[in-house]
Amino acid sequence: MQENSPEDFKRELGLLDGTMLVVGSMIGSGIFIVSSDMVRQVGSAGWLIAIWVLTALLTIVAAVSYGELSAMFPKAGGQYVYLKEAYGKLIGFLYGWSFFAVIQTGTIAAVGVAFSKFAAYVETYVIYYCNLNRMPFLRDNNIIYDLGEFKVFSTQIVSIITIVLLTYINSRGVKNSKIMQTVLTIIKILSLLGLIIFGFALGAKAEIWNANWADAWATKSFVKESGSWIPISGMALITAVSAALVGSIFSSDAWNGVTFIAGEIKNPKRNVGLSLFLGTLIVSVIYILANLMYLAVVPLQGIATAESDRVAVVASQSIFGEIGTLIIAVMIMISTFACNNGLIMAGARVYYTMAKDGLFFKKAAVLNASSVPSWSLWAQCIWASALCLTGKYGDLLDFVVIIVLIFYILTIYGIFILRKKMPDAERPYKAFGYPFLPMLYLIIATAICVALLFTKTSTCGWGVLIMLIGIPIYYFTKKEEV
Repeated sequence: MQENSPEDFKRELGLLDGTMLVVGSMIGSGIFIVSSDMVRQVGSAGWLIAIWVLTALLTIVAAVSYGELSAMFPKAGGQYVYLKEAYGKLIGFLYGWSFFAVIQTGTIAAVGVAFSKFAAYVETYVIYYCNLNRMPFLRDNNIIYDLGEFKVFSTQIVSIITIVLLTYINSRGVKNSKIMQTVLTIIKILSLLGLIIFGFALGAKAEIWNANWADAWATKSFVKESGSWIPISGMALITAVSAALVGSIFSSDAWNGVTFIAGEIKNPKRNVGLSLFLGTLIVSVIYILANLMYLAVVPLQGIATAESDRVAVVASQSIFGEIGTLIIAVMIMISTFACNNGLIMAGARVYYTMAKDGLFFKKAAVLNASSVPSWSLWAQCIWASALCLTGKYGDLLDFVVIIVLIFYILTIYGIFILRKKMPDAERPYKAFGYPFLPMLYLIIATAICVALLFTKTSTCGWGVLIMLIGIPIYYFTKKEEV
C-alpha cells in the first residue's frame, strides 16, 4: 500500500465514519420545525407524507447516482471535481463560488443560530426551575453591541462561538472531529428513534390519527391572520407544493458532504458510494417516521399553528409533559452541533481542491501539520460568522435550495456527459437504474426548480443571481492571471 506523503490527506475514515457524516450533516434542526409550514401550505396528512416520500426518493436516487462519480474520482473536492470534469473549470468555479458564498457558509450560519436559539430554551428552563433571580442571557432581544442600524445579539455571539470552536477542533486533525461526529450522530439517531417510538407508544391517539387522515388528500392552505383554511387548486396548489418542498429538500440536503472528504476515506471507490446510500436511506426513513408520529400525536391544526413552527416541541409536550420542551431543546442542540461539525469538516475540502486548480486563494491549498486544510477552515469560519451577524440567514435558506438543486441537476446530467466523454474510464460502480432513474431525477428536479423560480422569485431569483455573479468574477480572475 502506498504511504501518504506529508502533503497528502490521511485516510482515517471508514464506512461507519462516512455514513455518520452523511447522516450527521443531513439531520440538523429542519425535521423538528419545517413540517409546520409544510402543513400550512398543503393542508393535509396525505400531501405532507407524499412530499416527504418524494424528497426521500429524489435524495436516494441522487445519492446512488453520485456513487458512480465518487468511484471514478475518489479524491477531495467531491461535487466540485465531478462538475469540473464534466463541464470544465467555469462550471466548477461557479459551484465553488456558490458553495463558499451561500450554500455551505449560509447553512453553517443558520444551523449555528438554530443551536443558540434552542440553547436559550435550556437556559430559560434551568433559570425557571432553579428559581434563579436573573434574566436569561440567551434571548432574541439581548443586545450585546449597539451601533445604531447594526446590532449584535447574544444568540449571534453564541452561534459564532460554536462555529469557531468546531473550526478549531477540525483544524487539529480529522481524527478528533470524526470521533465526535460519529458519537454525536449515533446519539442523534437514537434520540430521534426514541422520540418516534415513545410518540407512537405514549402520545398517539386514535382520534387524532383518524381525524388527520379523514380527508387525507384535500388541498387547502392555512391563513395565519384569520386562523382558517382555504381550498386551493391549480396554480395555487403548485405554489403550495413548491413552498412545502423547500422545507423538506433543505432538511434533506448536505448528504453529498462525504464526497468532499473522499481523500480521507479508506477504500473510497467502495465506501463513499455506500456511505451515500446508507446515510440517505437512514435519514429518509427517520424523517418519514417522524412525520407519521407528528400526525399520530398532534392534530393538523396544532401542527400548523405550532409556536415558531416548533412542531417537535408540541409533539414532545404531548408525549412527556412540560419537560418535553427541555428534551427537544437538548436533542436539537446535539443535532445542530453534530450537523455543523460535518458541514465545517466537509466544506473546507472543496476550497482546498479549488485552490489546487488555481480557482481559489493559494493558501487554501496548503495542509497544516495535522494534514487538514486549516486556512480553508478558518476562511470558511470567518465568512459563516459574518453571515451570522447579518441576521439574514433566514433568507439565505431560500437562496440555498434553488442553487443546490441546479447543481444537483448539472452533476447528475454529468454522468451522461462523462459516459460519452470518458467511455473507457474505470467505473468500479455504475449509477443504479441508469439511465432511467437519473433521468427521472433530472425531470422531477427541473420541474421543481422551474416552479420555485415562478412561485418564489423574490428569494430563489436572488439565489440564481448570486450564482451568476460568479461568471464575471471567474473571467476577471483568469484575466488577472494572464
